[in-house]
Amino acid sequence: MANVVVVGAQWGDEGKGKIVDWLSERADVIARFQGGHNAGHTLVIDGQVYKLNALPSGVVRGGKLSVIGNGVVLDPWHLVSEIAKIREQGVEISPETLMVAENTPLILPLHGELDRAREEAAAKGTKIGTTGRGIGPCYEDKVGRRAIRVADLADRATLEARVDRALTHHNALRAGLGLEPVDRDGLIAKLEEIAPEILQYAAPVWKVLTEKRKAGKRILFEGAQGSLLDIDFGTYPFVTSSNVIAGQAATGVGIGPGSIDFVLGIVKAYTTRVGEGPFPTELTDETGERLGERGREFGVVTGRKRRCGWFDAALVRQTCAVSGVNGIALTKLDVLDGFDTLKICVGYELDGERLDYLPTASDQQARCTPVYEEMPGWSESTEGARSWADLPANAIKYVRHIEELIDCPVALLSTSPEREDTILVTDPFED
Repeated sequence: MANVVVVGAQWGDEGKGKIVDWLSERADVIARFQGGHNAGHTLVIDGQVYKLNALPSGVVRGGKLSVIGNGVVLDPWHLVSEIAKIREQGVEISPETLMVAENTPLILPLHGELDRAREEAAAKGTKIGTTGRGIGPCYEDKVGRRAIRVADLADRATLEARVDRALTHHNALRAGLGLEPVDRDGLIAKLEEIAPEILQYAAPVWKVLTEKRKAGKRILFEGAQGSLLDIDFGTYPFVTSSNVIAGQAATGVGIGPGSIDFVLGIVKAYTTRVGEGPFPTELTDETGERLGERGREFGVVTGRKRRCGWFDAALVRQTCAVSGVNGIALTKLDVLDGFDTLKICVGYELDGERLDYLPTASDQQARCTPVYEEMPGWSESTEGARSWADLPANAIKYVRHIEELIDCPVALLSTSPEREDTILVTDPFED
């Protein structure tokens, strides 16, 4: 039985929530391996809309184990609030259905304050466009060996020592930004108050998943954001603070890379991006507006309007290579219904030279101009299609040409937010 990693292969917002939910019916365990509650997943099941940030998408499926791995940074107060909201929608969540890795770093109020203060202080043109939720500063503390982790909540002396170490760093930093020092005792009190709510879900995730794998259980690894926001391979510095690519799935929950059998890249049939940073195929004209309106391109977390553009095959080919993608799930094909002509970026022009990949240097990325191929569009509707026979001929040609350009086959095709409006080509769990 296969274990599957799901990663976004663009700048996020590719529709991972729906695909993970669709696949979770075939899985026994759904494990979130990176990111924080800056990610937003929207699931639509039988007309009911679920909006998730920290919780794995599998929580809405009964009889599954959902896991938050150590590669995630976790806001404990947000998690408790999100659990309460999902329970109000009739979803049962308990320590038997949700597990949090004991070595998961905690996002503290001071992280969000620092995140927002630095963004506000940044000069024009240097803002990253973060959500201000403290994700980056928490990852910095993890790497700086001053993070407070889930396991630390269980012991007062350990918690105090961890807080003191963190505040030695943060209070000096806050002084430079004109912020008041952190109330040490108040922070410890808040953490002790929330501790029982979090510790009931705490577990040695690495051990549990190893046992599940040996027992032949299927594990679905869920990432957040998209590969072009990866801290190493994204459009740096306009990236997230963690590794998003498929290799992170192993370290983000504590299993060996040999446990990964299939990597599914989620790819939107056009391209979007939230926040700052390069975007070679961005459309600021009526076509871009049309894509945004038809695709309802607003961020789940922030409500920010997404930037829209044509499909960039050169970038997706790049991300598929870096993550070792075995097949893609192509989403939102229906948004392209009604366009007379479609464009696909197949490479870039940089200072008179033709490139088939996006270079690493920021100044070069800014000078890249897209090289397009044009294809005829289709007037028929693809919304809700559940078989190839339901698709217009030109839509099929568009999908097949994308496969050729990115050198990766389509495993799934999504034609609406509804989970059943999906065309299965290759079942990742059976491939």
